[in-house]
Parts: sequence; C-alpha cells; structure tokens
Amino acid sequence: MKTLTRIARVLTAVTVAAGAVQAAAQEVTIRAVSAWPEGNFFSQNFEKMVKKVNAEGKGVIQINYLGGGAKVMPPFEVGNAIKSGVVDMANVTGNFYTNLLPESDALSVSTVPVQEWRKNGAYDYVNKLWGEKLNARYLGRAIDNMPYHLFLKKPVTKADLSGMRLRGIPIYRDFFQSMGASVLTISPGEVYTALERGAIDGYGWPVSGLFDLSLQEHTKYRVEPGFYNTEVGVLVNLNTWKRLNDKQRAVLTDAAIWMENLNLENGKLWEEEKKRQAGAGIQAINFPPAEAAAYSKRANDTIWDSINKRSPEHGPKLRQLITR
Repeated sequence: MKTLTRIARVLTAVTVAAGAVQAAAQEVTIRAVSAWPEGNFFSQNFEKMVKKVNAEGKGVIQINYLGGGAKVMPPFEVGNAIKSGVVDMANVTGNFYTNLLPESDALSVSTVPVQEWRKNGAYDYVNKLWGEKLNARYLGRAIDNMPYHLFLKKPVTKADLSGMRLRGIPIYRDFFQSMGASVLTISPGEVYTALERGAIDGYGWPVSGLFDLSLQEHTKYRVEPGFYNTEVGVLVNLNTWKRLNDKQRAVLTDAAIWMENLNLENGKLWEEEKKRQAGAGIQAINFPPAEAAAYSKRANDTIWDSINKRSPEHGPKLRQLITR
C-alpha cells in the first residue's frame, strides 16, 4: 500500500490539472498507464486506442496517457492502482494481478475470439467478476489470438525441463513446474539481465515482443507448439466508469471494439515474427506429433486445474464461455 501511495503522489504531481474525472456535462480527462513502456509491442494497440479516443472524443472525453513500464509504476502494481483508483485506466495483462483476481488467468487460455464475447455473455460475466473483485470495468482486449512459447538458451529433445531455471508468471508456472523446471517470477524489464547473467535458462513469452527487449541476443531456441493465448486488456476503474455519462462511455467502448479488431490478422504476424527470429539465430524445436500433443494437453490441463482449484465457482463457467 505504501508503494501505491508513493505512486499516487508522483502521478498527481505530474498531472495536477488533468487527473480527475470532472463534471459529467463537460469534457473529462482520465489518466492512463500501461504495464509496458511506451512503444513496446504490448502497449502499441492500446496507444492506438488512446489516439483514437483523443481524436474522436474532443469535447467529450480525453485520455491523459502517462506512459508505461517500471518508470511509471511496477507492472505487478498496476492491478492495485486500478482497484484503488490511483489511475483511471490501465493496459495490463491479467497475469499481473492474479493475486487480486485468480480468475484472470482464464482469459489467457481463451479460444473463443473476443469478438464473440459481447454476444455470448462472456463480457457480462467477466465484468461482473472484475467489478466485484477488482473494482474495474474490463473495457476491451488489446492483445488476442497470439500464443505463448517456451524460449531457451539450450536445446531439449522432449518435454523434460528437469534442472532448468525458467522465468515464469502465474499463467504458466504450473505448466513449467510439471515438466521439472524451477520457476522464478521476474518482471519483463529484468529478463534480459537474468539471461545475460545465467540466472535463468529460458523463459515463457508471447511469440512477439522479444526484440523490444533485445531478448533474441540471449535466446537460441523456441519450442513448438505454442500454448495458451496472450491476453492484454484495458481496464477502467469502476468508480471512474460510473461517473462517466453515456456518451463518454460510448466513445471508450467504440474505440475498444476497434482496438480488438486489430488482432484479427495476428496469424500473419506470427509467421513474420518467426522468420525474424530465425534471422536472429533462434531455431525452432519441433517435438514428434505424439510428444507435441501431450505437451499441449499438459499445458491446458495444468492451467485449468489451477484455475478451478482457486475458483471452483467461476473457473468452470469461464471455461464454458471462452473456450471451445
């Protein structure tokens, strides 16, 4: 809590005039942050949404984007910042706030396109949970349709990671541990140094985004197939959301839907990214078909077992709504 109080003072100091939501009849300005630095792959779609809101919402609503990454606040504090209202809006993965909302991991194993969530009741269910447990509105999904992969400094011939030290976050910690690895929680900005110093032998990461942090310099292999579905979402503090009028909410919602559609062509992006990785010397490790199938099954079984243990009420319902 002391960390958030300190962050709040800093953010207030740099945005004295622009911080709070003003009277509903006027143009309002809300403060936003990203869990990743500005321009980083995981911030880009959100930043496009911010530009769209600020262009189309003149006279109605504006977003004061304070930037992102550790220089603004520690990534694992962003969930707390939204819950407490230190910031009004945030671009962050649910994997960074599972301590507050264990069900958030479920979004990273969704197989139903986010475009269908608004039709099948998934968004309503998500927002009920996020509102009750995080004091947040899940406005839209900034990253979708993108798998994680295991990246390594040394090769493996089968799904046995015994003796390896890997960087992991809650979403795939159990998966890596089930194959014998020890898992360290390391913030994104510290992964390069951990690789360089030999503190870890590899890491889980979405198929894109390695080059933003120069991770390719210490990465030799990418294990196929990929697993899960990278989730980055835009959250709005629920008290802020309730203070907005219908027109202001509509501007944000329309921009969020537009942002979600940016992910529809991500399949092409994967292939381009893998070619770029190959050019940087990263080789693909392809398991035999039976081993690959067992690897994928283990990935899904471990995460859903974990989610359902942590949330026996909501885990099965989320699986029904967001997976096929």
